[in-house]
Amino acid sequence: MTVKAILDAKGRNVVTIAPDMKLADAAQLLSERGIGAVVVTKADGRIAGILSERDIVRVIGRDGGGALEQPISRVMTSKVQRCHEQNTINEVMQIMTTGRFRHLPVEENGKIAGIISIGDVVKKRIEDVEREAEDIRSYIATA
Repeated sequence: MTVKAILDAKGRNVVTIAPDMKLADAAQLLSERGIGAVVVTKADGRIAGILSERDIVRVIGRDGGGALEQPISRVMTSKVQRCHEQNTINEVMQIMTTGRFRHLPVEENGKIAGIISIGDVVKKRIEDVEREAEDIRSYIATA
């Protein structure tokens, strides 16, 4: 199973924000959309970074509430791990586990093409295991 299969099922819409916006704007966007991370993009649609709830909590814990006035570019993770539609579920699970993060942007031709979360990956993996178990039961029943 590939990242493409996840995106085909869940959609390719990605919430993005500009790097010069304030951290408070990003926190409000995450809250309104009920999401855990937002992709930071340049004007041309290329990925500039990613900002997660964890990033916001860390900077507020370190700098206090005034941190919310900082531009996102000062807080975001700028060295973003990315994947592609051709990556397998197992490959992205390894990337996420090794990097200890829960959101992975999907990039195609240098631009954002989607985003997957660890929840998306686990859901797809469970579906695959359940389908395999049903196939085995059916095989045994007809043998």
